[in-house]
Amino acid sequence: MKLARCTDGGAPFWALVNTEQGELRPIEGGVPDWGPAVTRGEGEAALRFTGAVLPMGSVRLLPPIEKTNRVVVAGANYAKHLAADFGIKGHSQPIAFLKAYGALIGANDALRYPHLTQELDHEVELVAVIGDVVNRQDPIASVLGYTVGNDVSSRDLQRSGPPGVGMDLFAAKSGDQTTGLGPWIVTRDEFPLEGKLSLRLLLRVNGDLRQDGDTAEMTWDVAELVKFVDERSRFESGDVMFTGSPAGTAQGSGKFLKVGDVVEAEIPGIGVLRNTVTAAQ
Repeated sequence: MKLARCTDGGAPFWALVNTEQGELRPIEGGVPDWGPAVTRGEGEAALRFTGAVLPMGSVRLLPPIEKTNRVVVAGANYAKHLAADFGIKGHSQPIAFLKAYGALIGANDALRYPHLTQELDHEVELVAVIGDVVNRQDPIASVLGYTVGNDVSSRDLQRSGPPGVGMDLFAAKSGDQTTGLGPWIVTRDEFPLEGKLSLRLLLRVNGDLRQDGDTAEMTWDVAELVKFVDERSRFESGDVMFTGSPAGTAQGSGKFLKVGDVVEAEIPGIGVLRNTVTAAQ
């Protein structure tokens, strides 16, 4: 199933998306209401529909997360990215931090260029959505599904932390209206449930392919990341977790984003984010 959060000009609502028919059916409630049952495999039977079927063109797709939920970023999870783009080796455990909700934008929204940076970078990522209480013996069973993320980063701000303190990840990763998320959640039952998850990660700027990786390259898989984060701060239904980006970012190439650029982050089988960089207001 594809589950989207959207608006037709009024209050945001969730809907079941039918991309073949180009329509969606509004759903009653939010992820905490139906997410656990869908995550456990009850499928469409767990949903209560409300209102008329709507054409997809009549709504704006919002980031598929409620404002009350957390945005977790698990970074430095692709060895080639670390080596090629940062010139550093791997490390012994995952790295995780929080991103401000205000950084998020929908699949077709404008991407605001933060006025404090001169080095705006792109990072296509698989994003896991938590649907149920995490069982640390089987962490993947708590995952409702997956969506696409573009963890846009201000690299000069990232390096601006005081000596001895480290990177300023808040400034780098939480710029207002910078981080694409969406276009919807594709439920976990749409993907192979056994073996290593292998999904292609693509990012284009003005049609030029900048990143081309695969989730099979992850140092720590989704289950390992979910367990790592949950052991430190418990996940709740509806939280999302970025899982790292492959090589090819502007940090390595020097091709930083500019106002007017069209940035497309894609994971085949999930969807595409298409955001145009606009000047800061």
